Amino acid sequence: MYEARGYAAQSSSSPLEPFTFARRELRDNDLLIEVLYCGVCHSDLHTARGEWDGTVYENGTLFPAVPGHEIVGRVKAVGTDVSTMKVGDLVAVGTMVDSCRTCAHCQMGLEQFCEKGATWTYNAPDRISGENTFGGYSNLIVVRQEFALRVSHPEAQLAAVAPLLCAGITMWSPLRYWNAGPGKRVGIVGIGGLGHMGIKLAHALGAQVVAFTTSEEKRQDAFALGADEVVLSKSADEMKRQAASLDLIVNSVAVAHDLDPYLSLLSLNGTMALVGVPAQSHPSPSATNLIFGRRSLAGSLVGGIPETQELLDFSAKHGILADIETIPIDQIEAAFTRMQRSDVKYRFVIDMQSLRSPDKA
Repeated sequence: MYEARGYAAQSSSSPLEPFTFARRELRDNDLLIEVLYCGVCHSDLHTARGEWDGTVYENGTLFPAVPGHEIVGRVKAVGTDVSTMKVGDLVAVGTMVDSCRTCAHCQMGLEQFCEKGATWTYNAPDRISGENTFGGYSNLIVVRQEFALRVSHPEAQLAAVAPLLCAGITMWSPLRYWNAGPGKRVGIVGIGGLGHMGIKLAHALGAQVVAFTTSEEKRQDAFALGADEVVLSKSADEMKRQAASLDLIVNSVAVAHDLDPYLSLLSLNGTMALVGVPAQSHPSPSATNLIFGRRSLAGSLVGGIPETQELLDFSAKHGILADIETIPIDQIEAAFTRMQRSDVKYRFVIDMQSLRSPDKA
């Protein structure tokens, strides 16, 4: 076993605090990874606070809970059958650490939609032992080789690569599926951890990017990120000028809100993809907005392993990184508080040098 150190929530009402636990011995196809950086996602907060119990998590949060699924690290050891990675390689781990690998969806490289249920990086049962998975708010993680991704960005950029593993792929997957690119007008709703990556990626794909924000203060930020137009969504006039003009909207807002004003901005056959998961449901949209215009309201869930590797390679080629603020792990509760009030541009990333790496137990 490998003794690992991290931060865990012991209950939905307790803060994240230091936690020592065991990582399993390597199976034949496993990697032992030293975690260098881990991004801080709203999903981490929702899980630690039990806000998704009964919705995303049918059986609730399993405590103690170690969050973290935007992981960049270095391989420390490999199992006997590992052929794709070697000790010393820089690798990344996202929202999944396993799947059945045999169902139709897994065979298509859509492991996030595994028919038998993907094994999430935290708060999920291991497929073999049944033990609860612990995430990247720790100094070590064990992952099967097929769910570790290659990183080709320079080492100096690794902290800013970490958010690509959730925020980045969450936006990349719908942009790719609905063919964002030259000749397409793409709306990005929300300029936060997810939305700022959506603007950068849609711009790099060659789409005409329209960013939507409730904050006038973010208008210039959105232009700097690559938006061609920026709309203050609280302004009826600005919203009206975008009526029936967008081929795709990727809505990253994770708070329940009225979807109808955005649906009316879609052109004929346009689609709005929801990627933010609110603690409470959105109000039901009007059927009229969908019927008159043959518009679609859809959802999208991160991306499979091939698509995530594609994102990492594309981002390295085009110099795309998250805008981040690095923190030591003992500031995670303060980071949660600031994240709730959108007081970060645009993603916190934990520097795991703030934890000492233990030796094998």
